[in-house]
Amino acid sequence: MTFATPGGLTEQGTSKHFKDKSGMSVHYHDIGRGPPVVFLHVWGPGSTAWLTWHKVVDDFAKHFRCLLLDFLNFGKTGPLRYNEPAHSAQTKVVRSLMEHLGIDKAMFVGHSMGGTTALVQAIEAPCSVTRIVLGGSHASTGGDPYIIANFPSEGSVAARDTYADPTRDNFKRYLRAHIHDAEMASDPRLLDYVHDHWMGAPAHREARRDSVSVPHSNLGLLHQIDVPVRIVHGRFDRMVTVEQALMVMGYLPQADLVVLNRAGHWAPYERPADYVRHVLPFLLEG
Repeated sequence: MTFATPGGLTEQGTSKHFKDKSGMSVHYHDIGRGPPVVFLHVWGPGSTAWLTWHKVVDDFAKHFRCLLLDFLNFGKTGPLRYNEPAHSAQTKVVRSLMEHLGIDKAMFVGHSMGGTTALVQAIEAPCSVTRIVLGGSHASTGGDPYIIANFPSEGSVAARDTYADPTRDNFKRYLRAHIHDAEMASDPRLLDYVHDHWMGAPAHREARRDSVSVPHSNLGLLHQIDVPVRIVHGRFDRMVTVEQALMVMGYLPQADLVVLNRAGHWAPYERPADYVRHVLPFLLEG
């Protein structure tokens, strides 16, 4: 099961991959022409770059070269075991992609894990990042302090339960906790997509199980980021609650925050037209 873009582009038709220096396969989609924008996807079993961004990529590809990267041990990138902060492991894949394509710097659009990875990329390789969009994201590997909301969040518990026991019922609960629109979350095509992608990659599951993500706080490092930042967060995000967007904004005085009502953790998936409306002008300014 796959999904096409509104303009008819397909996951298979835009698929590309290469071998990094270690021989690991890195998978991505390369769509459009213009200044490069690296799109980094959400966290969760069965998540891929295509699933996160296929509803919005047509609009961005009219102006930019859109590079949709599958993260390490997600989609078709990997498998690889690691013992370090997970977002730092992912930035190594990001830099491998940029080196492969001969790209020195780019704008970054990330959501959930992708947004945190974009922040870490700006800390670890500041010259490579010119502008950042994030949302549904913590600043740190392992999360940041919650003041009001429960921790761990409902979405985090549902996703971790699904990783531990990937039954279709657990996948249904995971989707319902991540997507605010109950009808959209109950789409059988979506359930088939995430379930089949995760269960169809046993080597990726084993690599993730055997990896250790070392917690690391980035709050004290965010002041090093001096590029423009836009935060787009779902009001009903039950994975990373809105208070986390306020926390990140507090550490990044140049960041503006847009809160999308009627949206959960997958804002680009649930509110694609409004997501583009708030993000595309910000990228065009760059």
